[in-house]
Amino acid sequence: MNPTNPTNPTNPTNPANPANPTDIRLRTARLTLRRLSPADLPAVTALCGDPQVMRHLEDGRPMPPAQVADEVLPALLREYERLPAGLGCWALATDEEPFLGWAALRPAHSVGLETGPAGGLEVGYRLLPAAWGRGYASEAAVALVGAAFDELGAERVVGTTMAVNSASRRVLERAGLRHVRTFFEDWPDPIPGSEHGDVVYELTSAEWAARDVG
Repeated sequence: MNPTNPTNPTNPTNPANPANPTDIRLRTARLTLRRLSPADLPAVTALCGDPQVMRHLEDGRPMPPAQVADEVLPALLREYERLPAGLGCWALATDEEPFLGWAALRPAHSVGLETGPAGGLEVGYRLLPAAWGRGYASEAAVALVGAAFDELGAERVVGTTMAVNSASRRVLERAGLRHVRTFFEDWPDPIPGSEHGDVVYELTSAEWAARDVG
């Protein structure tokens, strides 16, 4: 699935068509990936405070609202200025649903990934449980991987998740990434499943070009 340019008329009452078209990162068949804003605080608080969402993330615990308001959302908003154009964390919306979660494309930074210029770009996603099982995470990840190579000229795209997180692994695989290694980190506060390790997935620009040719 290829991302498309935002050509639909804007609609200030529809989050999938925000009043400022520059807020839109890209569109897919069903999704609009748009910039987060301070107005998204309630939705981001619900996302990061959901026990099901956080079970395989961070320390496995829901984030308190104050942490989301004081740390998480401000840091995400600063990324739009700090990171190169086209990178950051993007809210997922449809014409019917104003906020399904987010998907991100950033310089690789997670534990277990190579960082710096050789680290490539890291794809990530976090969706509300109501949006699970509908292919939205895969659709967003496919679009961001395509943008990473075709638009941003990335040398590689990587992703990481817990080995036991089969749903997240399927998203990475559907986006074209392949499992390259499993690692075991000495986490200060291990969460259930961490004893099975974490996995790293990767797709290189050469592999991406060969897939297009095929």
